[in-house]
Amino acid sequence: MTIHSDWGDWLPKEIAAADPDGVDLWYFGCNGFALKSSDGTTVFIDPYLGLGDPPRTLRMIPVPFDPEDVQEADAVLGTHEHTDHVHGPSQAPILANTGAQYYTTDAGLEVTEDEDWTGNWEVSADQLSEIDDGDTIEIGDLTITAEPANDPDAAHPVAFVIEHDAGTFVHGGDARPGQFEPIGERYDVDLAVLAFGSTGMIPDKETGEPQRTTWYSDENMLVEAANELEAERVLPTHWDMWKGMTADPTVLHRHANSFPYPEELSIIEIGDRVSL
Repeated sequence: MTIHSDWGDWLPKEIAAADPDGVDLWYFGCNGFALKSSDGTTVFIDPYLGLGDPPRTLRMIPVPFDPEDVQEADAVLGTHEHTDHVHGPSQAPILANTGAQYYTTDAGLEVTEDEDWTGNWEVSADQLSEIDDGDTIEIGDLTITAEPANDPDAAHPVAFVIEHDAGTFVHGGDARPGQFEPIGERYDVDLAVLAFGSTGMIPDKETGEPQRTTWYSDENMLVEAANELEAERVLPTHWDMWKGMTADPTVLHRHANSFPYPEELSIIEIGDRVSL
């Protein structure tokens, strides 16, 4: 599969040229991000540049960059094994071009084996590392810990907690509430990314027949997750991605009104840049 961007190469160039004071984040749509810190450390999380699997999953947003255009990355993280989170055509070229290390769970590494990342791309086996619940890695000035996450649709999901002098960032993957409370107790969470969507009629993987499907948190579940995390800011994601599962993130303001968290909602679109 060859990926062609709708936007050219301006976004990876912007990230490479950026000089953040603390930590800046760029949103790729779906659940993908790049983080860049004040010492230049650059980490990609769940960058997915595929078009889905029509007619079951249909991408609703642009492909923001070609992975071949990424020239600077220290690590790529995969929260769980689903194709829009661990995807060879989206991620292996980044590893091949930059020498970055890839971290994902045992279930995610099974995908890299099935897709033969080392055979189909110039990725070495020692670039592919397993990360388990509770593991901590140091990448530049970032401390990254994998914490357990409640995603009933995944075999082994994790949430990534990224600590920096500028603050603490949590990428929850596609997880729903249920296991975020220990993170909220252990860390002072400044910004959390949480997957948000609607329930839709999606063709069954086996039969092709439309089935009532819920993959992400609804409005009440997302606010519940935010309160488990005690997150000061929440940035909802994934609401923009799949036909039949899109949602309006601005409704979250009203659902969050009577709860202590989040104190702030950051509603952004694909291509936007925010600071931790």
